[in-house]
This record gives sequence, C-alpha cells and structure tokens, in this order.
Amino acid sequence: MEESRAVLERLERIEELDRTGAPSAEIVAELRALVADATAWSRAEGGESAERAVAVLRSALADDMIAV
Repeated sequence: MEESRAVLERLERIEELDRTGAPSAEIVAELRALVADATAWSRAEGGESAERAVAVLRSALADDMIAV
C-alpha cells in the first residue's frame, strides 16, 4: 500500500507543478521519480497490469523528453 500511496502523491505534485506553470525540467524530474515509484509499486503488487502501467509511464516520459 505504501508504494501506491507514493505514486498517488507524486501524481498530485506533478499536477500542482503543471497548474502553477513550473519549468519543464522540474516536471520531467518528477516524472522520472514517478517512474521509479511506479516500478516499486509494480514489484510490490506484481501482475501484468502493473508492468503495463510502468511501461506506459516510461513511454510517456520518453515522449515528454523529446518535447522538452
């Protein structure tokens, strides 16, 4: 449960940064941390859906890095 809470808290921070117009580099740093949190959650929870979620986050981060 701790891992899922970390992911949700990270998402809230990212949303707040976006709302306040934070620099892209700061948001990307949080996205990287989100991938790490999601990976920890995936390992703790296991299962294909958790692994897919991590893959989606990694892909989104890679796409975002192209835009930065």
